[in-house]
Parts: sequence; C-alpha cells; structure tokens
Amino acid sequence: MIRFGTGGWRAVIGDDFTKENIQRVAQGIADLMVEEGKTDKPVMIGYDRRFLSKESAIWVAEVLAANGAQVLFMKRSAPTPLVMFTVKDEPLHYGIEITASHNPAIYNGIKLIVEEGRDASVECTSHLEELIARATVRSMPFEKAEADGKIIFLQTPFNRFLDSILSRLDLNAIRNAGIRLLFNPMHGSGSYPLTAVLYTARCTVDLMDANRDAFFGGMTPAPGLHQLGTLATRVVQEGYDLGIAIDGDGDRVGIIDKNGTYIDANQILVMLYYYLHEYRGWKGPVVRNLATTHMLDMVAESFGETCYEVPVGFKYISAKLDEKDAVLGGESSGGLTVRGHIFGKDSIYAAALFVEMLCATGKSATELWDQLTARYGTHVMEEDNLTFRPEDKPRIDNLLMVEKQLPVFAEKQIAKVGYEDGCKVYFTDNSFVICRFSGTEPLLRIFAEDADSTSAKALIDTMKRFVMG
Repeated sequence: MIRFGTGGWRAVIGDDFTKENIQRVAQGIADLMVEEGKTDKPVMIGYDRRFLSKESAIWVAEVLAANGAQVLFMKRSAPTPLVMFTVKDEPLHYGIEITASHNPAIYNGIKLIVEEGRDASVECTSHLEELIARATVRSMPFEKAEADGKIIFLQTPFNRFLDSILSRLDLNAIRNAGIRLLFNPMHGSGSYPLTAVLYTARCTVDLMDANRDAFFGGMTPAPGLHQLGTLATRVVQEGYDLGIAIDGDGDRVGIIDKNGTYIDANQILVMLYYYLHEYRGWKGPVVRNLATTHMLDMVAESFGETCYEVPVGFKYISAKLDEKDAVLGGESSGGLTVRGHIFGKDSIYAAALFVEMLCATGKSATELWDQLTARYGTHVMEEDNLTFRPEDKPRIDNLLMVEKQLPVFAEKQIAKVGYEDGCKVYFTDNSFVICRFSGTEPLLRIFAEDADSTSAKALIDTMKRFVMG
C-alpha cells in the first residue's frame, strides 16, 4: 500500500519508489481530479534534483495527459515553494512536486499540493490512497502529449515568485549594509531562486555545493548542525558575515553566524517573530507545532499576543496562521512561512528575511540571540530517535496513548499532559518532553526542551528508559 505522510509519499528508490508505483500515484491523482470535477485547470508539475526526479515527473505527466488533464511542466528543477506559489498565484486546483525533501539520497517521493498552494489534507491523501489502490493506469508518450497541447512548458516560472518575495523585503536596508554571504543550497533545487534574490538585493554571494549531485555529496540534504560543519568553517576562515543553507527542495533553512555558531530553526523562528513584531510593526500572534520551542510562547505573551500550538504537519501551521492572521508560523525541523506569502514552508523567503533582519538591526545573529535570551531566558531543545521492531509498536502505543502511563521525572512538576499528536508532557517551569511515532519509519521521535542541554537530554533519557521497559 502506498501511504502519504505529513510531507507526501516517500519511499526508497528501486524498492517502493518505482515507475509502476509512480504511475499508480499519478493515476490516483487523475481519478481524484475527475471525481472532484476539477479537470478544468492545468496541473503544475515540479521536480527537485534527486535521482529519478525528472524522469518521475515525466511519467506523472504522461499519466495525467492520458486522462485528459493539461500539465504545466518545468524546463529545470524547481523548489517546492515555487510550485506552492504558482498553485496559489494562477490559481490552480493542484500542483505536484517530485521530492523527498531532506531525506537521504536513497529516497524520493511525491508531494500533492491543493488549492491556494496548501499541503493536501489528511482526508484528501487518505482518499487518494484508496483511489491509488484500485487504479487502472492509463499513459501516453510525453512527446505526443506535448504535440497535442496537453503538456506545456513554463517559460518564466520563477519571475512572479521572485518578484513577490522581493516586494516583501526592505531592499534598501540590505543594499546599504554591504553584507557578504556564503550560500550552500546542498546540491538542491533552491540554488537559483535564493541566489537571484540575494543578487538583486546587492549582496555579495559566494556559493558552495551548488552543482547537481544526486548523492548530495554523501550527506543528507538537511540544513542541520551535523551537515553544516564545512560551511561553518569557511564562514569563519574566509570572513563571511553569514552562512545560509537550505535543504534539497528549498523549504527548510539553516544559518551559520559569522563566528561559526549554528543558528537552529527554533532560534530563527523566535528572532524573526521578534523582528517582524518589534521592528516591522507587524502585530499578531504566532503559530508553532507541538515539537517547537516554548520560547515563542514567552515572546508572544510579552507582546500581549498568543502563541498557538498545532499538531506536527505544516498543513496545520498554515491553516492556523490563516485562521488567526498570525505573523508567522513554523516548526523546529526548519520550516516556516510568513503572513501574506504562501501556505507552506519557504526557505528562500525565510533566508532573505533573515538577511534583512541583520542588515536592518545592524547586529549579528549571535548578538540578537543574546539580547533575546537575556530577556526571556535560555531554551535548549534536544531530540533523539528510539528504534523499535514493528511488532513492538502496539505495546508502546498502548503504554503511552491508551494506559497513559508516564515515568517519574526527577525534580519536575507536571503541569499537564497532551495526547493530540503523540504524548507531550508539559512541566510547570515551561520545559517539556514529547514522544510521537514517525509517519515513515519504525521510530519513536522524542523531543525535549529545558533551560540547558543536559537537562533536556535527561528528560529524553528518562522517557527512553521508560518506553524500553
């Protein structure tokens, strides 16, 4: 069975990610379009730089064309935010991105985007899974579909996307700062658009790992601390003001300060919310998922605003951001979006906005963070994964979610326990620990936040020992 998680369908290439299964997914999407009466508009198909991504996009286009749909096709790789923006901007009913995002190189996948450029809902993907299971694939040659006008190549797909981002930036602040940047797109599809934005803002930009490499230089294309050691070294040794990294499909961002310090996603969220609210004057709440820093809650409260917590899955963040007209929303895994832009993660806009923040304030990322921790205290998040045998999952689920048992947390007082998405224990000192099952692997993901790394790791270890019995 083909299953969609929070980021779409992802599978190991040559195992489940095969031409046959790709065509089945495409046929399921075609059947969904017919069933919902949404065949009146084209479907945009984008693809990242992974192995088989372009070929998979072609196979999907051939199936959609054979089912009477018109396809808007890319001449080059495209980041996921571009597809989401185009679906919103045109507007279209559907968009498709061939990507496994930040997963290792052996994976690829398909992400379905629906009206307004949103991630497909759980209800939509659950029904799509049913359609895929009983799909009878129809396909036609790509060349014939193009000749028949069913496949149309987009000539200037990036222009309106880039112009939209540029219109939201304080370009004068950036241009007057003379900032020098080292940009690592991690061999991914976000290389061109962010470079174009930064050049337009008159930044000095040098690139590393910008070529296409289906193996991502032997690294996982995720802009995390362990993947950015070389970027950090070069930023310090070569005197850059900032290092920027984005993941394989351009929806997650990581930052290296000029002193080589890694700025994680939680810090980026807090700093950008503070900047937009206090410097730009954008009033409103903020949204985070339940595995993201509670420092956002403290910042929002100090502004007289609210921080809304939602389950894991960016669709929940974007929906709540829209509902509450929030300033921004994001998650600790590296994705965020800002009011008025798209309803999905966009590292191109986020990175450019971060650059604007440094230029407008005249402070380094570390200086800004020190200013915030002096006011709100330190908040350190740690995470770990517990691997289990598939047959152990019912026992773990019963222990945490049915019997609702918990370990004894030394020197901690529990404020409440939530079960909306996994098991989350909230403590009275604003720290927390959460356990939730991965949607794609036999893993129990455990996150904890406390005043320091040692305390956060202790919370994780306590939970791991309890679950393992």
